[in-house]
Amino acid sequence: MRNEYAAELGLSEADLAADWHDQFDRWFADAVAAGLPEPNAMVVGTADAAGRPSARTVLLKGYDPEGFVFFTNYGSRKGAEAAANPYASLVFPWFPMHRQVVVAGRVERVDRAETEAYFASRPRGSQLGAWASTQSRVIPDRTVLDEAYRAAAERFAEVEPIPAPPHWGGLRVRPESVEFWQGRVSRLHDRLRFRLTGTGQWTVERLAP
Repeated sequence: MRNEYAAELGLSEADLAADWHDQFDRWFADAVAAGLPEPNAMVVGTADAAGRPSARTVLLKGYDPEGFVFFTNYGSRKGAEAAANPYASLVFPWFPMHRQVVVAGRVERVDRAETEAYFASRPRGSQLGAWASTQSRVIPDRTVLDEAYRAAAERFAEVEPIPAPPHWGGLRVRPESVEFWQGRVSRLHDRLRFRLTGTGQWTVERLAP
């Protein structure tokens, strides 16, 4: 199975935005305009204290010059690993456009006000699900989850708005590098990386494909 990437113009240093945030803005807008399904889907890689990695797909819920934000149960595998080893990698796999963005950086919890504001914007069913699910824990069967959801629905039947669970919230990945990857013919891809230097400045580097 082989697909030849045929981007004629590619990605040059001259075309790159002045900073990673503006460049991500451009590519994210392109992905949305192209009608890609869930363009905010990203693979999040974390590792435990012993360095054993794990990965999963989650949805990006916000980004700004400070980093990329997603939400989770803090007791989940990714939440526990981010607490034990506070570094993560993100990959935005925009395959139909022959593009990907690869981020690496430090993970931190967002402040509680940001978590509560986002939680309030979620559909009620998703809010109840956050209370019902002991994410990443082993459960004997589906009925346990369904019963927990019914119990949460009863508990909050007269409550409006539903509060955010104390064990649930946002994680922000503060990037130390952001790579923009454009597929090219003969696997000679363009890879331009914004990297944070030891002096706190950003530099742009071209990587061999």
